[in-house]
Amino acid sequence: MEWHVSDAQSLAIIDREIGEHMFSPAEYEIVRRVIYATADFEYKSLLRFSNQALQAGAAALAARTTIVVDVPMVQVGIAPHIQNTFANPVYCSMEAIVRPQKEKTRASWGIETLAQRYMEGIFVVGQAQTALTSLVELIEAEVIRPALVIGTPSGFVGVDAAKARLNDSMIPNIRVDGRKGSAVVAVAIVNGLVDLAWQAYGQENQRMV
Repeated sequence: MEWHVSDAQSLAIIDREIGEHMFSPAEYEIVRRVIYATADFEYKSLLRFSNQALQAGAAALAARTTIVVDVPMVQVGIAPHIQNTFANPVYCSMEAIVRPQKEKTRASWGIETLAQRYMEGIFVVGQAQTALTSLVELIEAEVIRPALVIGTPSGFVGVDAAKARLNDSMIPNIRVDGRKGSAVVAVAIVNGLVDLAWQAYGQENQRMV
């Protein structure tokens, strides 16, 4: 990501207001990216990282693992950064060709369809709670085993349970606890993770090209 003076000033404000914290350097980079994107310091206490989530995500990005997202806003938000670095394929559940089904939303049915094609992919659910629920059900049924799941949808009915089930699944994940969340948060997490992965693996990938 190309940073400008105003970005640096904003990040300095975030650093000053957050002060001491218990995050690892890599986790903190993700946290400050989310706060920068949302201007909401509450995310400091809401973002959760499972054990080895960042390491697993970075390795999967470097391996050019397919990324599946729930809504076009996430796809549009991450695609330029992905294409300028690891060039992973990015697919959106809303664009998957599926047969109509009354029992499920388009995002839910689409992500389920794509998940069964890319069983070990990186999954980013930024907006559609129904898509996260479907994804968790596939994980619990051991149909898929994602490299990483990023879950940040907001909601009032069942979103807490879906996020808790994601954590219990033992799949590497980055999530927002509680009702809050958005596609903007998901994009900030992915782009921050891409930058971290590029620092760790970028030169190696360039040599392989």
